[in-house]
Amino acid sequence: MSARKRVVHGAEGLLDGLPACKQGRPVGKRHVAALVLARGGSKGIPLKNIKMLAGVPLIGWVVRAALDSEMFDSVWVSTDHADIEKVAKTWGAKVHRRSAQVSRDTSTSLETIQEFLRLNPEVDVLCNIQATSPCLHPFHLKGALKMILEDGFDSVFAVVRRHQFRWQEFKKGSGEITKPLNLDPLNRPRRQDWDGELCENGSFYFTTTDLIMKEGLLQGGKVAYYEMLPEYSVDIDVDIDWPVAEQRVLRYGYFGRATPEVVRLMFCNVSGCLTEGRIFLTASGEEMVSLNTRDTMGIRMLQKEEVEVVLLTSSQDPVVQSLADKLAERTGCQVVQVGEEPLDDLKTMVEKRNLQWKDVAYMGTDKPDVNCLNLAGLSAVPGDAPVVAINAAKYTCRSLGGKGAMREFAEHILLQKQKAKSQMKQDRIDSCSH
Repeated sequence: MSARKRVVHGAEGLLDGLPACKQGRPVGKRHVAALVLARGGSKGIPLKNIKMLAGVPLIGWVVRAALDSEMFDSVWVSTDHADIEKVAKTWGAKVHRRSAQVSRDTSTSLETIQEFLRLNPEVDVLCNIQATSPCLHPFHLKGALKMILEDGFDSVFAVVRRHQFRWQEFKKGSGEITKPLNLDPLNRPRRQDWDGELCENGSFYFTTTDLIMKEGLLQGGKVAYYEMLPEYSVDIDVDIDWPVAEQRVLRYGYFGRATPEVVRLMFCNVSGCLTEGRIFLTASGEEMVSLNTRDTMGIRMLQKEEVEVVLLTSSQDPVVQSLADKLAERTGCQVVQVGEEPLDDLKTMVEKRNLQWKDVAYMGTDKPDVNCLNLAGLSAVPGDAPVVAINAAKYTCRSLGGKGAMREFAEHILLQKQKAKSQMKQDRIDSCSH
């Protein structure tokens, strides 16, 4: 009979009492690989696996979690599509370009995994990570892999605890009646008196290569489960639609090794971010720009939280001084003209305020902004920005320039500020408890 072990992990840093952030992969000869299956032919949402979710391509969430866990010798994305391959490499993964034989609608995950393992015989333990689980964190992967490497299990998969009473299905008109499957109606338990049931959530499956190749199993041998809390168990294929998923990810997703930054200063390009990038000329020669009231509200939201907002105009695309003055009056922001390399002009402003770049948010729109986008603690581009800027930014807005992108980024900044405050509060509680 297969062995089972209950392990509940609800917060990062808890690995049977050991700090997860400092645990490296146990020394050994076993090659551990992570593999994300991301076929291009999604029937529901075209190219769903690289669709932007909360500013990050869908597969980017799980690839980042796998890489930052520092438990894998290699992290791969298996795909049949050139655009998915490009995004996977941008996020640091290797690419298994799967064959046509395992890229059909009828192909199974097991067939694709077996093809990957035949091409990569050095792999001893494989973690199949589901691309549609964007709330996966490194500590989940660390905890589950520990059960393979240290506790001797052959396969470990993710589950979530559900408190749902199930009833037998019957066909309408059959004359049959339904029956309870997991409860006694005469002794219906209260939620707090019932442990619920464990259900696969599909986030990941750790399995030894021998089990996959010799027995054709992803779950078998000495098998165990790793329990994830419900807030991390997001499956876009099944549970929720895209907008609701984004809200869950913004609250429970993994945003990288660094703790959420508390932004105190924000730089925002006027052209292409606060506006559509167009300047209107009147018959009399006056220049005008159009501002979206959602974006100006976003600026006020930041200012209310004591974030200084500085608007940037470019010497390459100058705005006349009278227009800059009107922008300053309308938004309550300082308007600064920067040169061909904005970083050269902004470094001094950051230093004068005794800030570091981790305290800065930057919203840009094109190649000249790349250095600032890379350097800032939080950075973003509108949804219509060119690829060179998108690749440098930490967040890509759904909204376009001049059409709500500034408001969207402002909400993201304030959410990260809220996360940072919550983390500091938790740290104080933890320190007092020791």
